[in-house]
Amino acid sequence: MLTQLSIRNYAIVDHLEVDFRPGMSAITGETGAGKSIILGALGLTLGDRADKGVISTGASRADISARFETMDQPHARLWLQENELLLTDEPELCLLRRVVGDDGRSRAWVNGYPVTLQILKNVGEMLIDIHSQHEHQSLLNKGTHLRLLDEFIGAPNLLTEVRQIARDWRRNHERLTMLSQQSEESSAHNQLLLYQLNELDESAPGEGELAALEEEHRTLDSADSTLAIAQQLLELCSEGEEQTLVSGLQHALSLLQDSGVRSPSLQSVADLVNTATIQIEEAVVELRHCIDHFEADPQRLEEVNQRLAEIHQLARKHKCKPEDLAALHADLRQQVQQTSGSEEEIRRLEELDTTLQKQYQTAARQLSEKRLKAAAQLGEQINGQIAQLGMGHARLTVELSASSQTQPNPTGLESVEFLVTTNPGQAPRPLIRIASGGELSRISLAIQVITASTSATPTLVFDEVDVGIGGSVAHAVGRLLRQLGEKGQVLCVTHQAQVASHGHHHLLVSKQVEGRKGAARMGTRLKELSAEEKVLEIARMLGGEAGNDGFTPESLAHAEEMLGARTA
Repeated sequence: MLTQLSIRNYAIVDHLEVDFRPGMSAITGETGAGKSIILGALGLTLGDRADKGVISTGASRADISARFETMDQPHARLWLQENELLLTDEPELCLLRRVVGDDGRSRAWVNGYPVTLQILKNVGEMLIDIHSQHEHQSLLNKGTHLRLLDEFIGAPNLLTEVRQIARDWRRNHERLTMLSQQSEESSAHNQLLLYQLNELDESAPGEGELAALEEEHRTLDSADSTLAIAQQLLELCSEGEEQTLVSGLQHALSLLQDSGVRSPSLQSVADLVNTATIQIEEAVVELRHCIDHFEADPQRLEEVNQRLAEIHQLARKHKCKPEDLAALHADLRQQVQQTSGSEEEIRRLEELDTTLQKQYQTAARQLSEKRLKAAAQLGEQINGQIAQLGMGHARLTVELSASSQTQPNPTGLESVEFLVTTNPGQAPRPLIRIASGGELSRISLAIQVITASTSATPTLVFDEVDVGIGGSVAHAVGRLLRQLGEKGQVLCVTHQAQVASHGHHHLLVSKQVEGRKGAARMGTRLKELSAEEKVLEIARMLGGEAGNDGFTPESLAHAEEMLGARTA
């Protein structure tokens, strides 16, 4: 609900603050008093276009703020919270502000946070709806028709289910599309990975294999030289034709034993020579065993050579060191496994895509059935109200058109549009093509009367809905506006006493000269009328400009009668 509008330096308004209350508030005043100025300023806080021409003479900027209470607007509060625009200390309030500078640029704020004009419009559409002959009118948007019909149906859980499934499908489809594109783009790379992995599966050395092969190769490759050295050592130690190590040591030991000299030093030498003789003899035994059992294996040497050549060739092909082939093998296997995981994920997402589409079709068809049934009921009820507003030949049809989209749509399987014919035999046309602004305003009023109990918009503004009507029709308009005010907040700019007399509150717009002589200027003022003042204003509207007070005794009596009937 709109609770306050603050206007500074807008048109002929220097400073104006207006407080609004629940119910129907009639806004009246003489032509040119500034009623349109107030609605224009309000429109700016809702995202209407602006230029520097709206700034008061001598001012550098126009500054307009609107304060709303959102206690009965959970949808708006949730939207503000999700977009991090909610006032944490006063979450039930929503403050919209618009500043237009003398350079023609404008800035916007929601709850003190700077926002784009589109965000300002989004918030405004949830809080207030203006019906007039001017640009800001939501009923000209097909999206509003769909919203009103869905609210009239009264199946919020089904609507939520359709929206949620569509969103889940969209997220799943985006993920599926991304992975599929990546899979297609990396197809050639994946084939190369598989080829390389298969090659390494067949030829890459196992853990520790390379080191073992190199050691075995060194052994096999030195077999001939090993045997020759062993034989030479054996001859040197014991089997040579000349003196050997064993014979030499034995001769030395004999000299020491046969010398007869008993010297501690020589005895120590004898012990050492005896020990050396024993070790050489043991070495001879080992050499003979090595020579007797030694077997060269040229075939195995060839096999080892071939395997080592294969490993080195594989390393050159993959541009790495032979000892790094094992790590490369493991890395390629991991990459292929990841690729395989992506393919499995694609299959899973494809199955989920099919499931979500089936779930969506089931829920969306149920919604379509409810919409089709409710469309006829809504149209008939609106037509009943239109007839009471002096448009007996006008008919409104709620038309459902199948959507051309093949993918799940959050709004369902169809679009909705209100079509109207104002004369017999005339083909139904969209609301925006109705020539008469007065007719459009009355039709909008009829729509709002029927949808008021289910609509989520708490504040409705009607600008001159009485254009071209009078008498009993004007009374009917006033009665319907008051009926709307019983369920929410209605602001009505009117020139008809019959309409204004139905208001719970009455606001009078007037002009007055402000400032001192030589610097005086015309300004706009707005005042809420007392019960006595309301009688005088209704009388003025009924009686024209007779007398100094602007009303006649007859119009005064008539005004008292009209207002007495409203409060009886």
